[in-house]
Amino acid sequence: MRKLQVFMVVVVAALMSSCSLYNRPVELEEKVAEAWSQVENQYQRRSDLIPNLVETVKGYTKHEQETLTAVMDARAKATQVTIAAEHLDDASVKKFQQAQAQVTSALGRLMAVAENYPNLKANQNFLELQAQLEGTENRIAVARKNFNEAVREYNTFIRRFPNNIFAGMFGFQAKGYFEAEQGADKAPKVQF
Repeated sequence: MRKLQVFMVVVVAALMSSCSLYNRPVELEEKVAEAWSQVENQYQRRSDLIPNLVETVKGYTKHEQETLTAVMDARAKATQVTIAAEHLDDASVKKFQQAQAQVTSALGRLMAVAENYPNLKANQNFLELQAQLEGTENRIAVARKNFNEAVREYNTFIRRFPNNIFAGMFGFQAKGYFEAEQGADKAPKVQF
């Protein structure tokens, strides 16, 4: 009878240990999904600001249609690239990042065009939209940082021994990181 009780205690302890080895990566994966959702929310905020910004600029820059069209096209393409939280591998994150980089580039060109129009630069709507856009870019950076931290914690957990054994058994796979954009390691050239 005593052996049976010891055996049952060992079995229960093993089951509880197995549950925590499963539940912890689930918890971490949910944290990654939550962080990804915040990244998407901030990019959506930026995407929502773009039409208002373009319309404001359009009123002052009648002959800059090519730049305005490029911004709206980049926005349209970026909003078509979506990734479900369970598919956040390196390739998917890079594809999303490339689409968003096109928007960033187009917005940069738009801001450069705005520099040529003093009345536009003094317009209150434009100044407010520009401030909101700058704030959104900061929020995007924070959301990406938080996402990368959640991914690091998750990836580290599922790669450690013995967690890697259970992670493989239950289908937990590494998630992809946001990385610096190509050329970000070089300082921009400033000329006067």
